[in-house]
Amino acid sequence: MAEVHVIGQIMGAIGFSESSLFCKWGVHTGAAWKLLSGVREGQTQVDTPQVGDMAYWSHPIDLHFATKGLQGWPRLHLQVWSQDSFGRCQLSGYGFCHVPSSPGTHQLDCPTWRPLGSWREQLARAFVGGGPQLLHGDAIYSGADRYRLHTAAGGIVRLELGLLLRHFDRYGVEC
Repeated sequence: MAEVHVIGQIMGAIGFSESSLFCKWGVHTGAAWKLLSGVREGQTQVDTPQVGDMAYWSHPIDLHFATKGLQGWPRLHLQVWSQDSFGRCQLSGYGFCHVPSSPGTHQLDCPTWRPLGSWREQLARAFVGGGPQLLHGDAIYSGADRYRLHTAAGGIVRLELGLLLRHFDRYGVEC
């Protein structure tokens, strides 16, 4: 079987109106993919920027996949959350990006968005916190349902990923 190693980190986030940010992340693959080592999901620590507006996480990602086909190439889905002074958490943005398909080191900027909700939900979010969230996480990367939502742009999550491909030439894929 062909193998893919993804080694890197979630560097941080920039451009969010909130501070004290953390990120919940996960990787989604097709049925032909098997995770040999690493964890499929995780969460960073909370960072409150002291200088500038970038929250630094430097959270490691180390995944090793085996696959029988290219369909269902891995993609990372992200949820950025903010934490207030009382420890309450509210959603700041959803995002996803495909893992690059060429070997080497890649710098990725993943834009995020969040559902707006009704004017009452927006008002409640401003005063009490919380706000609308997706019922099904797969709407983050499935275009059909996502484009019917009313959303607001969030910030950008910066990733640095290194990719190693192994045995793809045996299956007729040139790297």
